[in-house]
Amino acid sequence: MELLLTIVYLLICIGLITLVLLQSGKSAGLGTIAGGVETLFGKKKGIDDKLARYTQIVAMTFLAMSIVMIVFLR
Repeated sequence: MELLLTIVYLLICIGLITLVLLQSGKSAGLGTIAGGVETLFGKKKGIDDKLARYTQIVAMTFLAMSIVMIVFLR
């Protein structure tokens, strides 16, 4: 049981790290050329919104899994 919980926890950790690194930063596109183009044509935010939602879900799962591991592995 302990090994299974540890493996699942590691997979959640790796997933959370991956999702955070895939997101674009708040300062992305602040250059003069890129900023002007985004103002003219608009920025596609669909992928960023989905990544943010998935990150929230995985972060909540990470928190819940941390609590479960504290309770069961004492």
